[in-house]
Amino acid sequence: MDFPHLQSSLERLLSTLTPAISRILDRALSNHEIAVDEATQLFDAEGSDLLAMTAAADYLRSQTIGDVVTYVINRNINFTNVCVKACGFCAFSRGHLAEEGYFLPTEEIIRRATEARDLGATEVCVQAGLAPGMDGWHYVKLCRALKESLPDLHIHGFSPEEVLYGSTLTGVTVRDYLSALKEAGVGSLPGTSAEILVDDIRRQVSPGRITTNQWINLIQTAHEVGIPTTSTIMYGHIESSHDKAVHLGILRDLQNRTGGITEFVPLSFVYEEAPMFHRKRIPGLRQGASGAEVMKMYAVSRLMLNRWIPNLQVSWVKEGPKLSQIALLAGANDFGGTLINESISTAAGSAASRSHSAWGSWSNTHELPGPRGSAGCRSQLPRIQVASTERASSSVSRGNGPCRTSPPKTIASTRSRSTSANTASRACAFPCTSYSATTRITPRS
Repeated sequence: MDFPHLQSSLERLLSTLTPAISRILDRALSNHEIAVDEATQLFDAEGSDLLAMTAAADYLRSQTIGDVVTYVINRNINFTNVCVKACGFCAFSRGHLAEEGYFLPTEEIIRRATEARDLGATEVCVQAGLAPGMDGWHYVKLCRALKESLPDLHIHGFSPEEVLYGSTLTGVTVRDYLSALKEAGVGSLPGTSAEILVDDIRRQVSPGRITTNQWINLIQTAHEVGIPTTSTIMYGHIESSHDKAVHLGILRDLQNRTGGITEFVPLSFVYEEAPMFHRKRIPGLRQGASGAEVMKMYAVSRLMLNRWIPNLQVSWVKEGPKLSQIALLAGANDFGGTLINESISTAAGSAASRSHSAWGSWSNTHELPGPRGSAGCRSQLPRIQVASTERASSSVSRGNGPCRTSPPKTIASTRSRSTSANTASRACAFPCTSYSATTRITPRS
């Protein structure tokens, strides 16, 4: 067909691109590796360069993953908010003498996990503060108790900071502690505690927290003992474009060595209730990432990590469901988890997490599910097909993807998804979205 006006418009857009950005995008689209300095230039892109960058990222996403948006039905269980650390971005933690402090008994954690399972959840995400005086083996004992009660439920649990804390309290090596967690039933580790993997930045936003080298070594060790992990970044505070590019380069190098990262999850800084924002002691601290910065993060991540970490997850509790839908046009392919309970972003002031992940939004809009094999939910959006999934094998394989899952064209790993014949028909409050008439929103198990 002949569309001269459209063609003229697109040609004009291409003519306005800066030569440097054009060369980088062309290299990415030809499957070449993007260097850290090139990624830095992309993070600084504006105007038509940004439009072209998101279009290139979306093209790579379609070629690598296809038009399938995945998510997992899960529940967050933050079993304590008492923490010995004082991270400047965390509004969730409390000191051990604070009236708001809590520590859930194992029986209550199992009750919450069972409740989630009965609503169709295939996973619980277990993370918490670092409580003083805690039994160093508590994480291992908790996993063992969950698996004894709910053997089919996937445990995505314990950040690198928590693993290091357990190792320190027990006096065993990180490798031995990770092996104990695996034996107890941990299926995958969250790649949180990463923030920005640049120690000069970490010392300002999270003093005393796990160092960059400790984080890298712990994640690599987890992969070596057979535990896959996710990976994250927290941005929108004081980091530079170069800092973000360095962070992505570290993740790419790590994945190239181990192949154990299942997905990359960018997390923008929620500033409203963050202690470091209210103390105003850090020069240049921003009020989170702008909309353009969010789009750049997803686009650059896809362009730089596409061959190594093909699954790129939107954090809808950080960005809200509307901006998260647009992120699916900038390289992302995974919509995270239903969460059911979300505490961290809510405490920091995220409006999206308050409005969508509260228990009431699920309990008031879902019928109780039928057989556990039909754990999907049909979106109210008419063009979206939703199929249920079953968890596949427990091997760690290179390139496996989002939120403990692998891309549809990849042999599945621990947090993998594979489409089954079962389809559920109940309504879903989760903010599902489509970006084309052929898009399928597919629950991951």
